[in-house]
Amino acid sequence: MKKMILFSNGNQHDINHFLKVHAYAAAIGACEGLPEDTLQTLELAAIVHDIACPLCREKYGNTNGNYQQLEGAPLTRDFFAGTDIPADQLERIVWLVAHHHTLRPIEGPDHQILIEADYLVNAEESNLPESNIRHMNDAIFKTRTGKELLESVYFSR
Repeated sequence: MKKMILFSNGNQHDINHFLKVHAYAAAIGACEGLPEDTLQTLELAAIVHDIACPLCREKYGNTNGNYQQLEGAPLTRDFFAGTDIPADQLERIVWLVAHHHTLRPIEGPDHQILIEADYLVNAEESNLPESNIRHMNDAIFKTRTGKELLESVYFSR
């Protein structure tokens, strides 16, 4: 967590975004009963899921999801180089970062939960209309916990 905060070089939006996505991912994963190793992988992926945003802003002038996915994999590998994360876990983290804007097909509960956690935060940050949020609830959200949180945060006002 600290390493990613430092990597973000004072960009408060980026830091706050990944902290919120991490919190939602951890909560959904725990409530959905993910195995401990899968939950840890999910949490690490949530922390670094937008690692490519600074590069994308510089290189492309925006943070389009396709660019993030393209640029995120090598950055994630570099970020975790020299750590004690097992190779198979690192490959899954890299895969999740490279697919966190890919809504179909969903490949595993960690992928589903990362999509849901990121959307929970993006909906607020982008001030998305209720119709968009309801559509995502119906079309994309699959976990009981994710649906409950989306409903509580956006529709219980």
